[in-house]
Order: sequence, then C-alpha cells, then structure tokens
Amino acid sequence: MLTVLHYPLRLLLTLALMVLCACGDSQDRGVIQGEALPQPALIKRQAQQLTAMTSQHVVSLSEHPESRILFGDLHVHTTFSPDAFIMSAPIMGGGGLRSPADACDYARYCSALDFWSINDHAEGITPRLWEETRKSIRECNDRASDPDNPDLVAFLGWEWSQVSENRAQHYGHKNVIFRETADNRVPSRPIASPREQLGRAPMGKTAQLLLALADFENREFYYGIQRYYDEIAAAPLCPPDINTRDLPAECLELAADPRTLFTKLDQWGFDSIVIPHGTSWGMNTPPLTSLDKQLNRQQHDPARQILFEIFSGHGNSEQYRDWRAIEQRVDGSLACPAPSDNYLPCCWRAGEIIQERCVGAGFDKKTCETRAANARQNFVDAGISGHLTIPGQQVTDWLNCGNCTDCFLAPMDHRPAASGQYALTRTKMDTQGDPLNFRFGFIGSTDNHRAMPGSGFKQVQRRMITETFGTSSERIGRLQRRDTLEPVPYSIPLDQNGVGLLNLRNMERQNSFWLSGGLAAVHSAARNRDAIWQGMKEREVYGTTGDRILLWFDLLLDDTRVPMGGAATATASPRFRVSAVGDFKQLPGCPLFAKNALGAERLQRLCGGECYNPSDQRQRIQRIEVIRIKPQIGSDEPVGNLIQDPWMILPCPDDPLGCTVEFEDKEFPDSQRNTVYYVRAIQEEAEMINAGNLRCEYSEQGECITANPCYGDYRTNKEDDCLYPAEQRAWSSPIFVSYQPSSEQRDEAAKP
Repeated sequence: MLTVLHYPLRLLLTLALMVLCACGDSQDRGVIQGEALPQPALIKRQAQQLTAMTSQHVVSLSEHPESRILFGDLHVHTTFSPDAFIMSAPIMGGGGLRSPADACDYARYCSALDFWSINDHAEGITPRLWEETRKSIRECNDRASDPDNPDLVAFLGWEWSQVSENRAQHYGHKNVIFRETADNRVPSRPIASPREQLGRAPMGKTAQLLLALADFENREFYYGIQRYYDEIAAAPLCPPDINTRDLPAECLELAADPRTLFTKLDQWGFDSIVIPHGTSWGMNTPPLTSLDKQLNRQQHDPARQILFEIFSGHGNSEQYRDWRAIEQRVDGSLACPAPSDNYLPCCWRAGEIIQERCVGAGFDKKTCETRAANARQNFVDAGISGHLTIPGQQVTDWLNCGNCTDCFLAPMDHRPAASGQYALTRTKMDTQGDPLNFRFGFIGSTDNHRAMPGSGFKQVQRRMITETFGTSSERIGRLQRRDTLEPVPYSIPLDQNGVGLLNLRNMERQNSFWLSGGLAAVHSAARNRDAIWQGMKEREVYGTTGDRILLWFDLLLDDTRVPMGGAATATASPRFRVSAVGDFKQLPGCPLFAKNALGAERLQRLCGGECYNPSDQRQRIQRIEVIRIKPQIGSDEPVGNLIQDPWMILPCPDDPLGCTVEFEDKEFPDSQRNTVYYVRAIQEEAEMINAGNLRCEYSEQGECITANPCYGDYRTNKEDDCLYPAEQRAWSSPIFVSYQPSSEQRDEAAKP
C-alpha cells in the first residue's frame, strides 16, 4: 500500500518521467535460452508412439508407413499483438511482456511440441516488429540442431483479423502461415485488416499514469503503452491498388476482405496456408453471420484455405444447430426468436430480466410486457453488445442464455451457421454452374495470447494459461466494470459514444468460456519442416482438445487406403477403420532436462513450474463417434437434415492400449449422393478448466436457475481453476467420398 508520504513523491516522479521522456522499453524479440532437446528425450517420445501403434488394438506399421504423429500449435500470439499487449498488464492479472523468444522456449521445454507457428495480429505488427519476428523464428529453428530431424519446427505467419458489426461485411479471422522463413521467401510485411483504432491506445495518458501509480513496481510497463501504440501509428499505410511486390517495405498493408488477401498472397507467390478460425465465436461475430458469403471463387481459395481450426481456447466451433440468436423477418427487419429446446436466446433473456425488474417494482402486467418487448428489440438492435442495453446488468443475470447446451464446449454465443459442420454441408454453384464446397481438414490450436504454444497439456493455472483477464483488486475492478448504472426496470438503446471496443464485447462473461486450448496433429513421414508441411497440405491432420490423443482414420477401398483428409469415389458401400490411443496421464512438475535447460527462475516464469511431463500410464478411449454429412445437392436444401451427429457410436474396450473399430455405410449405394465422414475419439472423463462454463444450478425441468460464473477478477478465488468434468477428444479430418454410378447405372441412364 502507498503511504501518505510516498504517494505524492511517486506521483511527481511518474509525471516527470512521462512528460520529460518517452519511457518504457520498446518490445524486441527477446533471447532464446534453451538449446535443442537432448536426443534421449526425442528417442523416448518416438518409441512411445511406436509401442502404441504396435499394440493389439491398433493398425500395423505396414498399413501406416508414416511412422509418426507430430503435435503442434498453429495459432500463437506474443505481446507484439495489441490485444495480447493490453491483456499482459500486470494489474489485470497478466504476466507482463511476452516475446517470440519466450514462445520458442515454451514450445520446446514447457509444452514439448513438435512444431508451432507465430500468428501475431497483423494490425499491430510494425515493420520493425515484423523484422524481429522473422529473426526470432529463424533463431528458434537454428536451435533445433539437425534440420533433417529437428526437435522443434517453428513456422512464420500472422493473423488477418477482420471484424465488423455488419454481418454482410464480417469475414472473421484467418491465420496465414508460410512454408519457409528466409527473408527472400516470405512477404516483406504482413497484411492487415483495416481498423479504425489502429495506432490508438485503448486508454489515455491519464489512465496510464494512474495505472503506473497503482502498480508502481511494474510502472515501466504502463510507461511503455503509449510508445507501443505510437510505433503502430507511425507506420504509414501502403498506397492501395499497387502490386504488393512494388510497395515500400516500411508501410502497413491492408486487405479489406479475403479476396484481397488471397490476391496479395498470389502476388507474392510463396507457399502458404490460410486457416479460418473463431468462425462461430459470438463474442465478436455478429448474429446471423454465416459462411455462405465466403463460399465462392472470389472469397475462398481452395488451394490455400485447406484447414479449419475447429477447437481453441475460445471453444468448439464444430457443431451445427437450426436455432439462431436472432431472426430475420420477411421484410428484412430483425427480431428476437422464442426459446427452443436446448437454447435460450440472450435477447429473450433480456426481456425476462426487464420483466422481472418491472414486476418487482410494482408496475402492471401490460406495462411490463411492453417493456420486455422493447428490451428484446433493443438487444437485437445492439448486435454483439446487447448486454449494454440492460442498465446495471451482471453476468449472473443472463443465466446460460446464448449457450448451445447440448454441444460440447461451444464458444460463448455460438453462431451455428459459421460452424465446421455447416461449412461441410453447404453447396454453391459457381458462375459455370459447377458445385463448390469447402473441403477443410480439421485442426485444434490454442489461440494463446501469452506466448504459450500448446498450453493445454495440464488443466492447471487457469489465470496463467488461458485468456482470463481481470484484476485482483476490488477497487480497480469496480472502476473497470463501471458499475455506476442502477438496475432500473426498463431497457435503453445502445449508445456507442464513449464506449471502448473491449467494453462493447461482453469480456466479463467471456471469462467463463476461456479454455486451455487445443492442438494440431499431423501424420508425417518425418520430423522435418517439409514433411510436416506436406502432411498439412494433404489435410492428413486432426485436432484435439489439448491432450495428445493418437488417431488414425482410413477409408479402405480394395487394396487402397485413403487417410483422413483424403477424397475418393465409390460405387459400393465404403468401409472405414478407426484407431485411437489416449494420452499419457501427467506427472506434476517438469522433466529434469527442462529444469537444466531453462533454470528454475525462467521455468517458473514461462511455465509456472508445470510442463508436459508424461507418466507411463495412458488414459482410456471410451468410444468412437462417427459423423456423416450429405453435402447439399442444391443450395436450398435444409442443412439440419443433412448432418447426422452422431451417426454411429462405437464402444471401445476398457483397455489403455487403445481401440480399433471398423464400420461400413451400407446406405451409401442407395443414396447415390456424395458423403462426408469424420470421427471423434472420446477419451475417459477428466476435469477441464471452464468445462462447466457458467456453472449453472438446474431446475427439475433442466433449466438454468442460477449461474456461478468463473470471473477473471477478485470475485473468483485466484486458486480456483474452475474445473469441471468433461471428455477430452480428437476430431479427425473428414474423408470426402463422391458417389460414382456403376457401369450398369451409366448404361441405363444413357438409354433414350
């Protein structure tokens, strides 16, 4: 606590520093401390996988010559990203600045990954920071010793983050990653999305001063806020409509939509992959957003946009449902839909909140019904910021509205028409009359903003490894939440004047939905960069919730094996085989080689003293779930009728050695239509951070009657990891099977 004597002195000192100098160090790439992993650690990792593959339940090596599955994270931010920078503020529970070097050491020694990519938001990467990023990724790879058998492969990339409150203009978030890292083999600058707030600090100098005073020990961080945003603002915008290769290196390049992004990547001509993610997050995705506007030859690049991040620290973007957060009337106006099974629209809950207040204040029934209707409409009109139309609202008021209660760990305010299943189902005809479909491989990643690739290896330290954001100070917390409005018995239309971007989003409620993040797995012929890239290009990938589940999924056609991510034609019933082995149960702490490499202080700062530290015991695979999807024949065919989830549930033996099952689609020949299949391997139940989301208490009718949110600030004990039982899982990439008529059917069709 500041004493009466110390406070004026600190105030004067802080004012003097902020006025007389540009205080706060500029961020740099940092210094990588760890060397390559010791060879015995890599040999043990590979031997454990070979043992799993040759167990009695899993396919033989002769059927899978690609003798390894490698795990990585293709979505990692450092504090080079503006949002990560602000979230790292120590007074808000952040751990301070986190550099690309920190991410490299974390991936190698804390999470023990095989590969990772850096994906800072292009909107905040200045020319200097892009140079620092490129250098750091090369330094991370240089530590990997043998390039043909590296312990860790680091990929270079960025995130293109396009967000709009207008759903017709909202294209969402895409990670761009490159095969190579040399300066002459990657773009000279990242490509950002236009943002009005580029280079604008989210707080003024007065607020920075107050934070420095309140957290004097970490004052250098707050001094540096203005320096960071001044550097972004100083980067001039690149002139439009010029070939990207002809632009000056020292400018900020923009692409307003995917078509422009793909055009610029084509102009560079470097091998790259573009990965959509966060497609169904309601936190910053407008209601009624769908992937339809991207399913065309202009806004979709089938050669680059081949992977889809289905799971991350924001939740699961997999599952489709027919309900919507709002509905569109025939005349184009928007309205609030009534509740349906397993779904309570938040606009409807807004009406209930106001009606409850109105009745409690003694108003008559008709008045309260009118006010409830107004509240529903105000919420609808406010888009993602509907919560701000209810004065004095609290997280607990909303119960579990907006949740897909029968989905697995769906994100807050799930948008089903932007889900993975919806993407696989939709068909559009192009200008030549040819059908166009998305053909994505599925991956998981973390979307970690604290330079922690692969942070989901243990379900501990919620405040450190998730995006949990909030102060431990009750006084500062109340100021931040601006609890100044009384809970009056009426709604107010949203007025965005003076409301910051972060406050427009319901970040306070989002704290109950932050997860530890997933992983991307690649079937690879070798450990090196080229082999990993080839596995990704062939979509022979899958995603997990964070555990390193081993998964194989194959279509068996005569003497041919088509692995996950592949495509084939068939006339007869297709037959499939699935094999899965659970992850190792974890030991506390870190392996000795991690302690030796990083030292106790850095190991504690980066990893919190916890690393991927497998025991010899594996978790059991409980069952295999098969999902079958019939892509539309015409774009008017209802989507919900074409998704069978699950189509089959195949039990597994109670055996930690793994599970192998086979199944056949005997209905395929009679259906005479293309079909997509993918599987989920479900691991035995264990506790996961925030798997209970709002931790509702339910009535006998199954309705949420009270919520116990997992706050990011002082209201939830800092030792509370908000654990709840859930079944970790792996999602295979789909196998795309096209129906091919038999020769007899073709002959019959050819008859006049």
